Amino acid sequence: MISFIRGKVADMTENSVILEAGNIGYEIFMTGTAMGKSLHMGQEVKIHTYFHIREDAMQLYGFLSKDDLQMFKLLLGVNGIGPKAALGVLSGITADELRFAVLSDDVKTISKAPGIGKKTAQKLILELKDKLKLEEAFELKLAHQQEAVAALGDESVGDGYQEAAEALIALGYSSTDALRAVRKVTDVDPNDVEAILKAALKNF
Repeated sequence: MISFIRGKVADMTENSVILEAGNIGYEIFMTGTAMGKSLHMGQEVKIHTYFHIREDAMQLYGFLSKDDLQMFKLLLGVNGIGPKAALGVLSGITADELRFAVLSDDVKTISKAPGIGKKTAQKLILELKDKLKLEEAFELKLAHQQEAVAALGDESVGDGYQEAAEALIALGYSSTDALRAVRKVTDVDPNDVEAILKAALKNF
């Protein structure tokens, strides 16, 4: 019904953002991770949404990427998982991590999410495994890493930052963590990859 909303961040609560669009303020429930990393007051943003209707409430759940929204919808298809639990899963792990956890029967990683116990994690793996493909999971992860590194390249003053981020990702750090660590590096020659890498590793 409501595919996405583009508007300005008017307010933020602990678990939702108020997005002003067309003189209307929409309350959209999001993960704290997405809100903390990417949103700030007054920012113009496009949020992909899922409109959830119950007998006693109508609620919007939002995501900064279509991929996160797709994973959210897949989670809702699991028996016993509602929107809050699905959002909880995606607040604990990324969509990429969730895909790999399901495909590798990694109950431990999934049960780290708030409100998800071992039994629910096992049920989630059982019901989602046939809906995911390992090839696609790898392709999506690679695409997300390239997007993230490209975004960093646009912002930084030298290629050294991009190369350092790629090196951290190759070492096994997630693209999000790698980029965050590299962005914190200052007072270093922007083309000195080794110096940037050393400084970034101290940020973990």
